[in-house]
Amino acid sequence: MSEPSSDLPTSNSGPIQRTALHDTLVGRLRDMIIEGELAPGSRMHESQLGEQLGVSRTPLREAIKYLASEGLVELVPSRGAVVKRFTGKDVHDMIIVLKSLEELAGNLACVTATDQEIARVRRIHDEMLQCYEAKDRLRYYKLNQAIHTEISQLTHNEALASMQALLQSRLKRIRFIGHEGPDKWAAAVAEHEEMITALEARDGKALSEVLGRHLLKAWERVKDSI
Repeated sequence: MSEPSSDLPTSNSGPIQRTALHDTLVGRLRDMIIEGELAPGSRMHESQLGEQLGVSRTPLREAIKYLASEGLVELVPSRGAVVKRFTGKDVHDMIIVLKSLEELAGNLACVTATDQEIARVRRIHDEMLQCYEAKDRLRYYKLNQAIHTEISQLTHNEALASMQALLQSRLKRIRFIGHEGPDKWAAAVAEHEEMITALEARDGKALSEVLGRHLLKAWERVKDSI
């Protein structure tokens, strides 16, 4: 697998280079949704976005379609592309299912993961902590989500990993706002410290418990903001 930081853009300003245009454009638009620059319920104006990002409409449309497949964008007749707005019930329902998936992943990963795979998660965790210390919130968030993805992939269970990835992608903006404020952010970091300790100890019960608790607390942190 590739290094976690390889696909993380270092800047959200300026025109996009043509290399790997589709992936870069999808990442840029996804970041704009996560950070709220493209707000839930807002229309994605192709002409304005194309001018801002320095791209033509064809690759922009393809990127928007891809984000629609992730569940972050809706393609609405007569309105075009609209940033998906989730209700409180939508979010709660997804978090409950994601909680069950990640609890199962925690138990399985401690049995199936290799030492090298666990060491990789530790490296991502340590890089995430560096971003926390630097107050680099977006990069921190991406590495945070990469850890959840990695734990699901350590199960070597494609069905579980695919379902986890689908729900995680739809909750990107919601999970991001869960880190707003120093107390919420510090609490999330402390939970991740527990995760890496349990994973390295191959304590499936402890990892499952902290992952489930982490998701429930994520709901508590975001429910008043939806």
